[in-house]
Amino acid sequence: MLAGADPVLAEIIAQQGRVTFPEPREPFRALVEAIFNQQLAAPAAEAIARRFLALYPDRLFPAPRDVLKTTEEELRGAGVSRQKAGYLKDLAAKFSDGTLNEQLLLTAPDAELEKALISVKGVGRWTADIFLMFTLQRLDVLPVDDLALRKAVQQAYKLKQMPLPAEVGERGERWRPYRTLASLYLWRDLGAKAKQRAPKATKNKGKRRSKR
Repeated sequence: MLAGADPVLAEIIAQQGRVTFPEPREPFRALVEAIFNQQLAAPAAEAIARRFLALYPDRLFPAPRDVLKTTEEELRGAGVSRQKAGYLKDLAAKFSDGTLNEQLLLTAPDAELEKALISVKGVGRWTADIFLMFTLQRLDVLPVDDLALRKAVQQAYKLKQMPLPAEVGERGERWRPYRTLASLYLWRDLGAKAKQRAPKATKNKGKRRSKR
């Protein structure tokens, strides 16, 4: 259906082959890790996550009630900022009071679920979209705020400028009801073309050095 709706995407699909979802994480854990990764390089976020997990030696990952029982001082001692400690507490409270529950996560329409997710402190639209796509594997999500997706659209459609989020959303209307899959193909295409360019850049760099 995607290939028939968009010739540019059809070419990408033919080149890239089948795309698959990564193994999904448990919802609470996925959102905790999303909070840790906000505005941090991956190594720093991973270090904080390890210290956070060390607070709960008897568990593979803490339950929402465990996080609620953890003091802010303990979270701060693990390297969690005061702001993110507040985010974690609010997230744990939303899971504990039923604002986010299994029935909602499994059955609610995307728009309703996104609204519930954004009600959590520290969870914005991008985080909600990525959660819907990769944790819940919803098929018709378009993360228009994602910078890499906007770059991928610019590259694939040979646009002079990077499209605005609204422009990506308008273009993506033709991809319904599989906008998640369209995004996966566009991301893969962006990565594949970046790899194709990399050896050339390395080779040229080596030539410049040899002339010195």
